[in-house]
This record gives sequence, C-alpha cells and structure tokens, in this order.
Amino acid sequence: MKKKLKSLFSILLIAFISVNATCQDKASSATDSGSKIEKKARKKKKKKRYKLPNIDLSHWSVTTPELNKKGSAMNIQPPEILNYATDERLLPYMYNDSTSGALVFYSFPSAAKTANTKYTRCELREQMVPGSNKVNWTFAQGAKMKGKLAMGEVSKDSNGKYHRVIIMQIHGILTDEQRDLIGQKDNNAPPILKIYWQDGKIRVKTKILKNLDATGNELLHEDAWDDDHGFNFEQEVGFGKFTLEVKVSDGEMVVILNESEYKVYDSIHIRKWGIFENYFKAGNYFQSRDEGAYAKVKYYELDVSH
Repeated sequence: MKKKLKSLFSILLIAFISVNATCQDKASSATDSGSKIEKKARKKKKKKRYKLPNIDLSHWSVTTPELNKKGSAMNIQPPEILNYATDERLLPYMYNDSTSGALVFYSFPSAAKTANTKYTRCELREQMVPGSNKVNWTFAQGAKMKGKLAMGEVSKDSNGKYHRVIIMQIHGILTDEQRDLIGQKDNNAPPILKIYWQDGKIRVKTKILKNLDATGNELLHEDAWDDDHGFNFEQEVGFGKFTLEVKVSDGEMVVILNESEYKVYDSIHIRKWGIFENYFKAGNYFQSRDEGAYAKVKYYELDVSH
C-alpha cells in the first residue's frame, strides 16, 4: 500500500511540475509578447515626433500671393513672421511639413503682385535690422547665404514642361541719396543674382552692363544693365534635397551647388556692381501666369552671415 501511495505521489508531483512549467512558459511568452508590443508602441511614438526646419526667421520678412487691405501683396515682418505656424494670413502659403522637417513656400498666379513685377511669390526678404528695409549690405562688406532645399511640387505648362521657379536672389537697392540723385520715385534696383529651379536643374542669371565705360550715377539706372545668357549647373537635382551657397566679397560672387560644383563671377560687371547696396531673398518666386499653375518649394535649412 505504501508503495502505491508513493507511486501516486510521484505521479502527482511530476504532473504539478509539468503544469507549473507550462504556466511559466506561457507567462514568459505573454511577457515577451507584451514587451514587443510596448517596443512597437515606442517606435510609433518616435516616428510621430514632429520635425521642424532649421531656420531663424527673426531677420526675414515674407511676401505672399494674397492681397492686403490696401490692395497690394501681403507682407509680414518680424516679429509677426515668427508666428507663421498660427497666423491665418500665412497658413495657406508658408507652413511646416512636419514629416520631412521643411518650411514650405506655396505660390500661384494671383492679383497680389509687387511693384515692378508681373509674377507672384511667397518669398523671404532679408532684413539686417528686423522690421526695416533701410539697412542693407555691399559686396565690399561681404555676405553669405546657404540653404538646404528641394522642389516639392510644381505644375507644367501646355507643352508639358515644368514651370520655372526662382528659389534664391540677391537684389540691389538704392539708398535714399542715390534715389534722389537720379530722380527715381522709389529705391528699387535690379537683382544681380537670380537662381532658378528649371526642369530639375539649377540655372543662374546675373546682370551685365550695356556700356562698360559707364561710371558714377550712370550705373544706378536700371536701364544701364542687361541680363546675361545664364549658366546651368551640370548636376540634376530633380525633386531631391540639395544645397545652394552664395558667397559675395569685393568684386566677386560665387554660387556653389551641393558643395561640389562652382560658378565664379569676378568680371568688370561685378566690380562695378559694388556701387549698390543689396539684400538676400529666398523662397518661391513663381515664374508663370498660367491658369491653375502653382509650385511648392521646401526649405530645410537657411542661414545668412555677414
């Protein structure tokens, strides 16, 4: 009888150990499964984190394709521009793409044109003194602008070609004294540099003198200058990210694409341009009046130094 009880006890003990081991395995499996779910949840949270562009807007104003109450193109200056993410005037035209970390500039043909132009824009204008357009810089003083950007979306014309977009500029400006000397009604001067996104490539246009012997006040008139034939960089950027850098110094202007391809301007035209003050522009100056046309330019980084 004792032997039978011992055998029965042994069988029950083995059964208990087996069931307990199975329960532990299931518990361990459940724990592992729960751990995996938690890890996945954490990964999802990480993926949902917002990315923001690396751009300080405290020294920029922006012009949009919308009319203001006075019937001219809307312009928002610092410090108001710093609230672009919640400013209803800017929300349709200048906003964050939080998945890619870009600041998007959206433009299309509208009635909101600026003086001396026929196209519309959502474009930044450098202000060395926030809120003022009176303080600018000369080539002799030197300046540098560098951006990381990409074409987001752009429409096509009736021939199936993408519409052109100016993505960077150096614009000339007359001082009040220069304006009065030549009897001009405003301070406008030509842009010495326009950089285009055109059919997936980067094209550069600059100004040249019509008369190389022109001096002094003759240089201040807009009709003293003409467009050059332009220059196309060999690299194709398409809709991918690329870097553009513009460096100016006394008598020289250099444009650099992706830190590997350079275009240097150091002719008499650039040297004589030194008479002007200048400011940088960046964004989306859309070069079409076609119905239904539009473009979106993405800026990830933008930095200016003097």
